[in-house]
Parts: sequence; structure tokens; C-alpha cells
Amino acid sequence: MGYRVINGQLFPVDKILNNSYNENVKSSPKKTDLDFEKILDKSINKNENFSISNHAAARIKERNINFNEVDMKKINDGINKADEKGAKDCLILYKDVALVASIKNRTIITAVDKENSKDNVFTNIDSVVLL
Repeated sequence: MGYRVINGQLFPVDKILNNSYNENVKSSPKKTDLDFEKILDKSINKNENFSISNHAAARIKERNINFNEVDMKKINDGINKADEKGAKDCLILYKDVALVASIKNRTIITAVDKENSKDNVFTNIDSVVLL
């Protein structure tokens, strides 16, 4: 199960997928309207959320890394900054945590706290964001 951050809050992907958005629509919209709506929603919300991979979620949990809503917003801002500069895979350093993120996919790939980062080498990154 993956995770997605929306407006600074962490949600498991299955809860988002099971959300009954279309049940509240009174008349059934045309397929082209739904496609346009999806594209519009995606472009509007692109800079407001990111995903956390299963691997990263497991590392965050096992290493007792805790992020609040403000932390998630700052990490999202870091992803946005890296995206503006054309980064593809980025190391985000925030507080005592190193996060490897796929900027293109807006996904946190892994998370390492200060104690577990000693003697580590981060590869396949093209940029670093210091928050």
C-alpha cells in the first residue's frame, strides 16, 4: 500500500481510491467531462501533494521518524523547489532526516534518520535540497 500527502496530511492510497467522489454528482457527467476534470484536478493539485512509497513508509515507521503537517508541507515545498530546477532524483535533508525522492513521480523513495545515515552513500541522485 502506498501513501499520498494531500494538503499536508498523510493518507493511505486505498482510502483515497475508495473515496466516493462521484457518488455526490447528481447527474452522470459525460466521459469527456470526467477526463477533463481528472486532468484539471491533477494539474491543480500537482504541487500540493506527494506520495510515500511502501519502502519509505516502512523505514519511517521502523525508525520512529515522525512528521507533522508543517513538516510535510516543508518537504512538499522542497520537492517543488527541486522540480522548478529540473531535478529528477533528489536527496532532501530536513531536520535529522535524509529523504530520497523521485521528483518526476513526486514520491519519497526512502527515509534515513541521522543515526542510520552514518557510512551511507546515496547514489542515483542529481540534486540536494537543504530544508
